[in-house]
Amino acid sequence: MTTTVRTLGERLRDWRQKRRLSQLDLACEAGISTRHLSFLETGRAAPSREMVLRLAECLDVPLRERNALLLAAGFAPVFPERSLDDPGLAAARVAVEALLTAHMPFPALAIDRRWTMLASNASAGLLLAGVDPKLLEGPVNVLRVSLHPDGVAPRIANLAELRGHILSRLRRELADTGDPGLADLIRELSAYPGGEAHPRGGEGMIATPLRLTTPVGELSFLTTTMTFSGPLDVTVSELTIETFLPADPATAAALRAMAGS
Repeated sequence: MTTTVRTLGERLRDWRQKRRLSQLDLACEAGISTRHLSFLETGRAAPSREMVLRLAECLDVPLRERNALLLAAGFAPVFPERSLDDPGLAAARVAVEALLTAHMPFPALAIDRRWTMLASNASAGLLLAGVDPKLLEGPVNVLRVSLHPDGVAPRIANLAELRGHILSRLRRELADTGDPGLADLIRELSAYPGGEAHPRGGEGMIATPLRLTTPVGELSFLTTTMTFSGPLDVTVSELTIETFLPADPATAAALRAMAGS
């Protein structure tokens, strides 16, 4: 087997094209000449570490990939990547736990860049009721559990619509990050049954809901996403809090009743 090592220039050109920028656009944004940028992309010029970081910032490259750009240029990575359990990320861990707890009695969970669940609050268990235990072994992928036929999918009243929303979101995330793991996840989820309908608006609707069939009736949720602002650690930059808010008064009342509040 042979491994293809992508040069810094190739990586820069790929990110520029992902962002739909011309060499002139990026050169103006970075405050350099198009000639110098062209030389960087073709390997005829070697950038400083500061130039790599400046171009990465202009291209809005994720921190993980900024480290990859630095390595390709011959520099050490500058953004650390640590487990969420690392003592150095204690402040982030406390913040995540506080958000999850504060969101009770509504479900909330923390996920990484590939939708692996890192933490959740007690109400999130409502979403996992009836899921095949095998899907909950080891690292739990939230989207796999949601759309797998042995997961939550049979209880989702608007499955085709929700699948369309999820797959569309994943495709946007893939375009933004270039993460091959997301491409694998898209292929896997697309193979599950359930159809894929384009979400349609309707009177009073503001976003695609999750309509979940439960023993207490159909519950309807809207989801919101929270991320850390200005992250300087790879793990923190890829950490997302997904919160599930009641989309109607009946759902809010049912969740409060189940929580005893």
